[in-house]
Amino acid sequence: MNFSSFKLHPQIMAGVEAAGYQTPTPIQKQAIPPVMEGHDVMGLAQTGTGKTAVFVLPILERLLTGPRGKVRALIIAPTRELAEQINDSIVALGRQTKLRSMTVYGGVGLNPQIQKLRTGVEIIVACPGRLLDHLNQRTADLAHLEVLVLDEADRMFDMGFLPDIRRILKYVPAKRQTLLFSATMPDDIRHLAHEILHKPVTVQVGHTAPVNTVSHALYPVEQHLKTALLMELLRHTNTESVLIFTRTKHRAKRIGQQLEKAGYKAASLQGNLSQNRRQEALDGFRDGSYQILVATDIAARGIDVSSISHVVNYDIPDTVDAYTHRIGRTGRAAKTGDAFTFVTREDEPLVKSIERVLGEKIERRTLKDFDYNKAAPGRDTEFARPPREPQRRRVPARPGQGRTHAAAPARPKSHHAGPAKSGERSATASPRPHASSSAPSGGRAHTPSTQRPHASQPRPGNAPGGAASRRSWGTRPTRGPGRGPGSGSR
Repeated sequence: MNFSSFKLHPQIMAGVEAAGYQTPTPIQKQAIPPVMEGHDVMGLAQTGTGKTAVFVLPILERLLTGPRGKVRALIIAPTRELAEQINDSIVALGRQTKLRSMTVYGGVGLNPQIQKLRTGVEIIVACPGRLLDHLNQRTADLAHLEVLVLDEADRMFDMGFLPDIRRILKYVPAKRQTLLFSATMPDDIRHLAHEILHKPVTVQVGHTAPVNTVSHALYPVEQHLKTALLMELLRHTNTESVLIFTRTKHRAKRIGQQLEKAGYKAASLQGNLSQNRRQEALDGFRDGSYQILVATDIAARGIDVSSISHVVNYDIPDTVDAYTHRIGRTGRAAKTGDAFTFVTREDEPLVKSIERVLGEKIERRTLKDFDYNKAAPGRDTEFARPPREPQRRRVPARPGQGRTHAAAPARPKSHHAGPAKSGERSATASPRPHASSSAPSGGRAHTPSTQRPHASQPRPGNAPGGAASRRSWGTRPTRGPGRGPGSGSR
């Protein structure tokens, strides 16, 4: 079977051929026909299965005829990166159709988006928060919408976007085609699907089990030794490109910095970065400028790089499904990949759950000559958060200086400081800006990719520390060089 079997318009087939698409993936084979027939579809597929083409190709086919300049298709995605990727696919596959698309997300200026909406587009790829801003300000009109797509619905739920989705649904016509894609089906997503889908066709492909082109290995280690073990592992492993997952933004940033200092071409991807910095890190990872990318689960959502040779779970994810999402980014395009996971004693229950899904025990490895007995530091000097800047307080203005503010609370007297004179500031005091001045004009203070990062919250029991005499448990030494330590050649 090839893409010509779908009987796509020649203009769209030209885009398919230019993109190098040849044989449809399993979900494309099963889902594209019912989507093109106009059915609502619920697609259950993990990252990297080719589901973007499942909705992009039928949307392009449908929109070739009918009015131009009206928003007729809306695709909602959880992160800016994924939105950009989807839009790139629309542009590539629809290059000869003259259909216009745009991305809508926070973290960038509102006015350029408004101007582009005014010029007229047929397809919007949006993150929920910024789309709601446009709908509330009436700068986006969905009255002519024909197709609604919710991509990675489970991740949108994890990020707290379900209330926003329900608000957006109030702006779209009741008569429409709705497509929902998710790697997992928690109860909240199931209820949403029941509400918004009409007699849906359900397509499920590779829903739970990770891809079989990935080799798994566990590296038991105490928390305070993870960074040292990571450096040794990278030094002894033949890698092409490496994606490292951490639980927190702060940790991703610190590890990225440490890898750079060690001489690696590395970057970090986390929610505190500006959109330009995030895009630069992603583009650099795709084109090989960066060999290593360190990211949180939420920041990494939407990364689609076929050449990732290794995924390293510096911190084990919170769920089996999250583990599946992570390691699904390697072993793509008929290539093999490696998934290395650092585990502490507290992680063993989740390890057992992962092993049940895999249907086999995961090999436990140790690095030869690595000092697993090194004592933990007395305090967390590596990942302790930097101290917050001291809060500065307002003081009464002198008479005649204009509007006055509420007086600052009295400071306790000390034996080496007398009472402050009227209008005098202490060495650390300065006015604090009004809260309203920091909010972006016309938008939300948050951005979708950083809202409610459940997966990045630290878990009890994983704090650095532990007795110096503790060794890793249930391990065996590595067998020698190869693709990865102890993995043998493949």
